[in-house]
Amino acid sequence: MSGNLFIVAAPSGAGKSSLVKALLAQDPHIHLSISHTTRAPRPGEANGREYHFVSREVFTAMQSRGEFLESAEVYGNFYGTSLAGIATQRAAGHDILLEIDWQGAARVKALIVDAVGIFILPPSLAALKSRLEGRGQDSVEIIQGRLAAAQDDIAHAEGFDFVIINDQFETAVDDLTALCRSQRLYQRAETHTLIAALLAS
Repeated sequence: MSGNLFIVAAPSGAGKSSLVKALLAQDPHIHLSISHTTRAPRPGEANGREYHFVSREVFTAMQSRGEFLESAEVYGNFYGTSLAGIATQRAAGHDILLEIDWQGAARVKALIVDAVGIFILPPSLAALKSRLEGRGQDSVEIIQGRLAAAQDDIAHAEGFDFVIINDQFETAVDDLTALCRSQRLYQRAETHTLIAALLAS
């Protein structure tokens, strides 16, 4: 039985990364997709674990050959999801999760129609602002820019299959975990084949 492909997107500060980390800790059947990137490894990162680190030349060559399911440039560095990597993992029965923005999600959904899109919402813009300020990393101007970008992201939430409101973190984790597990019970072609075989025996 082929694995599911989950796409998780959210505005900055909505808690997407924390939710995904908690999901992966609870559900060993889900594997996080490892992207290719042209940025240099940070201290403690290993090639093939956090990212596949490649040169810009290698990346653009892969891009020209159509090897990426989706790709984007972020702050001068390129990031891409390997089409073959996703296909191989799913064929092996592994559920794969992509953490990408709504634009990347739209591109993936256009190519893989059974991908499951999940959007994480903050309970309010006030809560989102408080979370961004609580990081203590950004200036007032940057936070205002992130809030404006967040509203643009949120405008695309209805294009996703499911929406989870990250108000109470543990509840949101439970919702995300239950959603992913429920997809394994969905009647796909493999399930119909099994039912037919059981009835024929």
